Amino acid sequence: MSKLVAPHGGKGLVCCKLHGSELVAEQEKAKGLKKIKISARAKGDLIMMGIGGFSPLDGFMTKADWKGVCENFTLANGTFWPLPITLDVSKADADAIKVGDEIALENDGVVYATMKVSEKFEMSDSDKKWECEKVFKGNGDESADDKFWEIALKDHPGVQMVMKQKEVNLAGPVKVLSEGEYPDKYKGVYLTPAETRAMFEERGWKDVAALQLRNPMHRSHEFLAKIAIEVCDGVLIHSLIGNLKAGDIPAEVRVKAIDTLVEHYFVKDNVIQAGYPLDMRYAGPREALLHATFRQNYGITKMIIGRDHAGVGDFYTLFEAQEIFDRIPHPADPGKALQCQPLKIDWTFYCHKCDGMASLRTCPHTKEDRVILSGTKLRKALSEGKEVVDHFGREEVLVILREYYAGLTEKVEVKMQGAASGEKM
Repeated sequence: MSKLVAPHGGKGLVCCKLHGSELVAEQEKAKGLKKIKISARAKGDLIMMGIGGFSPLDGFMTKADWKGVCENFTLANGTFWPLPITLDVSKADADAIKVGDEIALENDGVVYATMKVSEKFEMSDSDKKWECEKVFKGNGDESADDKFWEIALKDHPGVQMVMKQKEVNLAGPVKVLSEGEYPDKYKGVYLTPAETRAMFEERGWKDVAALQLRNPMHRSHEFLAKIAIEVCDGVLIHSLIGNLKAGDIPAEVRVKAIDTLVEHYFVKDNVIQAGYPLDMRYAGPREALLHATFRQNYGITKMIIGRDHAGVGDFYTLFEAQEIFDRIPHPADPGKALQCQPLKIDWTFYCHKCDGMASLRTCPHTKEDRVILSGTKLRKALSEGKEVVDHFGREEVLVILREYYAGLTEKVEVKMQGAASGEKM
């Protein structure tokens, strides 16, 4: 009997990936099916369904699921779920597909899945706007009623992604045929929920925390992980290895930097590095909930939530991603409720007077005494060729990042939000 937290949804790991003769037969059948080109986001969603990362989902959401998730954080059957997982297609493609048809889902020439269409529903611009307001609008300055749409269409990649979606959503169960490039490109780092659970079991871990990363690991991330190691059996440093927005640092560079940091500054028996294949949605508090939901499938009991988790710009307040956990629904059936809990940690930084890492809960000194740490601030300094302040990052990691930026032929401007600059401390 496993001591780890059960997968979300009460059905165990729901893995839609086929294997062996079933996979071969479905790949052959897919050759004769209508092919629908899908986005990189949908590709990542499919792979997560394939490996059980999105348990209990076995396909793309119906209209009732989509509406329930946006409005009430629950699927139509009452299971907690924080973000829409939908598949958009053009009206022309939708008109050529009937409910009950099987189709093949293709990205960049690779068929990732087949799908039996159970429903088609149109998404007007007003539907998309409603989704954006429910999912992406927060309590920060840029989410104010008189600013949100003026700013979001220009500066919020999640809103831009939804508004660019095609006119119709298709729903239905999927059979996943491929995990794409991830098993080979990130060998040893790309791990499935079954694999991380087996590793935790082997180490005797029961209470496991996850550190979400989309930026290079700086001193604040290191401090968060070490706090978690002190109170849990171990930590999974879990990096996004899908697509990011322009200006973010590629996954292979971040993985190399984390390897170096773990090698020199962690007790290796207490930490595991892994990656997962999703694209960022930049949904701030809602995405923090998604991170906790699928981490439960990986065997995680605590999701580290610090300042401005999964945020973008100033659309969210500093600790909104922590606060949202206190107001989500808790279905009576524990299998349908979120079991992975937040490990809430205050704003962390290096303090010269404390002579070490600290947080707003432990440091009595002033803003002038502190080195404000953020991934955005680090990327901005490196992209502009500026010196990185002492105690911001480990020198072994900065060598790797400077080498990456020195090799870039095209620079992307990095916008500095208030939280990252330290103005709001």
